[in-house]
Amino acid sequence: MSRVLEFLVRRVIVEGNSMAPTFQPGERLTAFRRWRRVRAGDVVVVRDRSLATGWLLKRCVAREGSLLDLRGDNAAASTDSRDFGLVPSSAAIYIVITSPYQARDSWDS
Repeated sequence: MSRVLEFLVRRVIVEGNSMAPTFQPGERLTAFRRWRRVRAGDVVVVRDRSLATGWLLKRCVAREGSLLDLRGDNAAASTDSRDFGLVPSSAAIYIVITSPYQARDSWDS
């Protein structure tokens, strides 16, 4: 059962400042496997093309057909679609669902 849960839900710990001020380094988020089409404004988790085991947390700012324009909220600290181009929507594996009141230490790391 836990493997099924891991497939559907991913715990994300924010690293770096690319999504500041919305998300701060060390903040813990919950992301769910994509169950619907990604929309502009969604924060998504995608594989980092430069790291085999890495993930990126980015906001979808626009959708152009089946391609997504992904950006960090902090442009000065972000590597995003301005650097690596548009991303296929299928690459957005998880959508972050969070509340601004979500406790930072509400689950074990």
